[in-house]
Amino acid sequence: MSTDVCRAETGLSCPEATAAWNRMVVSFLAHGADTPAHLGKVLEHEPEAVLPLAAKGIFSLMLARREMVAAARDSAVAARRALDERGAPRRAQAWLAALECWVAGSPGGAIFHLEGVLARNPADTLTMKASHAIRFMLGDAPGMRRSVERALPDHGADHPLRGYALGCHAFALEETGDYGSAEAAGRAGLDLAADDAWGLHAVAHVHDMTHRPEVGIALLDQNEAAWSHCNNFRFHVWWHKALLHLDRGEHDRVLALYDARIREEKTDDYRDVSNATSLLVRLELDGIDVGHRWCELADLAETRIGDGCLVFADLHYMLALTGDTRGDAARRLVAQVTASGDAKTEQARIAAHPGIAAAEGLADFGEGRYSRAFDKLSFARAHMPAVGGSHAQRDVFERMTVDAGIRAGRLASTQAILEDRVAARGGHVDAFAETRMAQIADARVEAASCAAQ
Repeated sequence: MSTDVCRAETGLSCPEATAAWNRMVVSFLAHGADTPAHLGKVLEHEPEAVLPLAAKGIFSLMLARREMVAAARDSAVAARRALDERGAPRRAQAWLAALECWVAGSPGGAIFHLEGVLARNPADTLTMKASHAIRFMLGDAPGMRRSVERALPDHGADHPLRGYALGCHAFALEETGDYGSAEAAGRAGLDLAADDAWGLHAVAHVHDMTHRPEVGIALLDQNEAAWSHCNNFRFHVWWHKALLHLDRGEHDRVLALYDARIREEKTDDYRDVSNATSLLVRLELDGIDVGHRWCELADLAETRIGDGCLVFADLHYMLALTGDTRGDAARRLVAQVTASGDAKTEQARIAAHPGIAAAEGLADFGEGRYSRAFDKLSFARAHMPAVGGSHAQRDVFERMTVDAGIRAGRLASTQAILEDRVAARGGHVDAFAETRMAQIADARVEAASCAAQ
């Protein structure tokens, strides 16, 4: 029975299928645009192989689109039939069990089965990355770190995929606040895997969180080959570059990156929409007119109101709808998030809290009800990691909470949130925090002056 580049069993019998599988594994780890083509080749050679069928289903669910749930279910049915007829190694069986759990509404169950694979073979980089990716969608930074650190000892200097494992470790370290170790791990990973966009972007996260935009911009400029080959993840790396320029107040540069790179392709992938909407909100909070750019995003968001696959996606659709002042559509989305909170799935639990409060708060912010927005967003704030994504991605909601508080005159509570945000960044005060602290100080002076009159 063949093993793959991860030193793990595949259940594949055809050498051509195994070769295509290995190409798929490396491409998936590097966020390569050709990952689906390689997986398609595997299934051309062995259409009833359980492991690639299960992988196809899990990859489909990672897209968080309603129509892909049906595609994932079809993959699960085909894989289960193949398993019953032909059998498969334990790794493939566990991947299928993971897929079936996720289709049933339990990504946590999927993680359980994938972690079982890793417990038997910690050298299995693909399974580590899949678990890492699902935990990322659930905002489970501590779990990401534990998972990678259990696998790292088996990704020694002789492991061909060690660089990608280090990239995952770098991101998990950054998301748990160990910025120095994250930067070291990410740079070491790049030395071994020059196309590791994930590890590169982890280091960019470090520079964002530690207010070193110049270093981060230089890093990305010097390593564009690490992400130019990527699928739409390349748009996300451009987004990180834009954030670094935003921290320097270079708004024209940010808008140029938005038009030429971040929205180079007008896709409705939720990750691309989240890049775009969160960047436009940041610009508007800085007083920049973004012109017509909201319209195409709001059009896409309206078509996704009924998806209900991922709260993180729903909240970014809300940004698009409120950005284009589509109040009726925003209210429909609030109703959808509220209704989805009644189901018996893990995403329903997240929709119930903090999803509903966050969606209502964003809608209130869009309509200028800043005191209500501050109440709702503050209520949701402690549990916002559960919606998924990274600190950098969720920071748009933090910024809106702060600005709602300032506009509503809730200065003491807002200052506490700002101080907590600075503490999470290792005490580094970025441009946003600096300007908002100044606004709070000015508002207090003005209030004292009015009281003295």
